[in-house]
Amino acid sequence: MLSMLMFDEPDRDLEERDARALVLNAAAKLVASGGVAALTTRAVASAASVQAPTLYRLFGEKRGLLNAVAEHALATYVEQKAAVEPHPDPVQDLIDGWDSCVAFGLANPAVFAIMNEIAMPASASPAALTGLAVLRKRVQRIARAGRLSMSIERAVALIHAAGVGTVVTLLAMPSEARDGQLSSSARDAALAAILTDAPTQPRDNGIAPLAIALGSRLSETADLTPGERLLLAELLDRLASVP
Repeated sequence: MLSMLMFDEPDRDLEERDARALVLNAAAKLVASGGVAALTTRAVASAASVQAPTLYRLFGEKRGLLNAVAEHALATYVEQKAAVEPHPDPVQDLIDGWDSCVAFGLANPAVFAIMNEIAMPASASPAALTGLAVLRKRVQRIARAGRLSMSIERAVALIHAAGVGTVVTLLAMPSEARDGQLSSSARDAALAAILTDAPTQPRDNGIAPLAIALGSRLSETADLTPGERLLLAELLDRLASVP
């Protein structure tokens, strides 16, 4: 009896993983062909050949399934990009990331809509959080190079807002009438707002970029107590706002 129970549990886990994969594939196809509105419980259950209770057990409410579809698509995208080495120049790396994300949004409008649903907190979308984490790493590289003119969080928010706005605007246009220069113009404007001159240039950019660069490396030192690190981070944040 014990041996039967031991084998039953892995079999059940395998069945659940198979059912989850079937549902995600079916849901992804429905979203790709008909948008978010096509993702109804009945349509997904029929396309995946599962019962509605199985959907609720695996994903909960519709929001859980939407998030899972977005995560599935984003995971495939991130896996493809992980094979590409970051550009040695952190600014060019951010430019490449912008272009790649805009292309992804235009190619996957329904997934983009799920990730960036208006009035939906970012914390409710794991896929959106994953995208922001990738963006934050790119901005941190710029900060460590002494090229950032504002706090990391503000720069991330600005780039994110500009990028999402760009994709939304382009998606609202007929594909044949889209402005081919809009994305690069928006990207360059956002970069101009967050960047300062390279440290090797003679111009004095003030103390803010230095404070931001140092703040981005605080987690790398073990020479400060938690209280000292917290105090220094607060002081550097204040200096980062100095014009």
